[in-house]
Amino acid sequence: MSYIDGFVIAVPTANREKFVGHAGTLDAVFLEFGATRVVECWGDDVPEGKLTDFRRAVQAKPDETVVFSWIEWPDKATRDAGMEKVMKDPRMDVANEMPFDGKRMIFGGFVPVVSLPG
Repeated sequence: MSYIDGFVIAVPTANREKFVGHAGTLDAVFLEFGATRVVECWGDDVPEGKLTDFRRAVQAKPDETVVFSWIEWPDKATRDAGMEKVMKDPRMDVANEMPFDGKRMIFGGFVPVVSLPG
């Protein structure tokens, strides 16, 4: 059984390359401490909804792009142990220099209930 950490953020569109570099640095740390995969997706087709949508969820401004990301872990125990190590790792200090407003990030941990193929 795997475990997923999911994230949605608004990144200034002009900061795309900074974001990619920043993510590459931090994502390597997650992999080192047990994550099996990290995916960072730059918004391409993110429609406005009638009641809610990704843009509203992160209060994206007109000059920002929504990024949808996830970290895959083998299980929650590996995730918990890995995240503890990640948060203590000095390489994470660059997180203070995020090329986006971290206060508007939404995130959570998820247990998959359907996964195809299997």
